[in-house]
Amino acid sequence: MSEQPAADHAADRQHLEPAAADAVRAYAAKTRADADQLAAVLEDIATNGLPAVADSTPWEELREAHLTRLAAQRPAVA
Repeated sequence: MSEQPAADHAADRQHLEPAAADAVRAYAAKTRADADQLAAVLEDIATNGLPAVADSTPWEELREAHLTRLAAQRPAVA
């Protein structure tokens, strides 16, 4: 970001409808929560090291489970 002070263009800005503003705030909160969760996992790895292989799920199993969830959400094609 620029170190220069922002020009006052508040009058030039298009205001959002209240519902749209609430949706943007909700998205920002979800994004912030996801970033906080990722940061916590990375801090745990930095502090304690990587988890044991025996305690981990292979990525192939995670992928298949995710694809199964996606397929269940999709309507069946006749």
